Amino acid sequence: MNQYLYTQLLEKKQKGQKSFAVLIDPDKVNPLAVEQLVKLSVDAGVDYFFVGGSLVISNRLDEVVQQLKASCDIPVILFPGSPSQISKYADGLLYLSLISGRNPELLIGQHVISAPFVKQSGLEIISTGYMVVDGGAPTTVSYISNATPLPSDKNEIAMCTAMAGEMLGMKVIYMDAGSGAKRAISESMIQAVAQQIEAPLIIGGGITDPEKAYRNCKAGADVIVIGNAIEKNATLIKEMAAAIHSVPVKA
Repeated sequence: MNQYLYTQLLEKKQKGQKSFAVLIDPDKVNPLAVEQLVKLSVDAGVDYFFVGGSLVISNRLDEVVQQLKASCDIPVILFPGSPSQISKYADGLLYLSLISGRNPELLIGQHVISAPFVKQSGLEIISTGYMVVDGGAPTTVSYISNATPLPSDKNEIAMCTAMAGEMLGMKVIYMDAGSGAKRAISESMIQAVAQQIEAPLIIGGGITDPEKAYRNCKAGADVIVIGNAIEKNATLIKEMAAAIHSVPVKA
């Protein structure tokens, strides 16, 4: 099975090279908006497009992915809210297991159902330990998952959860405060987790300014994911990319 994206994430982590992923919800964009996002992202040097949402209802996933692939060379990785959010036109799939919750359907149940379709898709599958952290407001992901988010001030719980996910074989760890979070994940929590795992660490939710993105990277994030802030102001892409890519790499 192709492991190009995962290998790239590992190599970047070893170098201390930080990445920026623009999250696109197919329900919230039209072809013109996608065209603008592509132009801004290419000009800014965005590393990845993540495509998906907790509740995709427009049936435009394939269309959006195909437009992205036809317009640029930035890898397109699916960030699915459910097993139905699969497009064979993407480059990879974050195969999410909600390790922060206790809902068995999102730990393994839906994966059993989706496994044959996922395997037949030909996508690069990246097993992902997904951790939802309390961002100070109810989010779609917490409602849909029917799972209580990790307390934002309990670094040790986040650290142990991430360690367990890695030891269970998760290739990457994704900590998410959720779309529209009032507060992003703290640098102290990111640092606590990053110091204990070797897997690439993805951070998203509530990151609204370049300074916060930079501080998250310095704390140990390997990939910063921004969606909601860019939906409100797409021109933020350039500033966010500059901040994330300005973090010094290892000598």
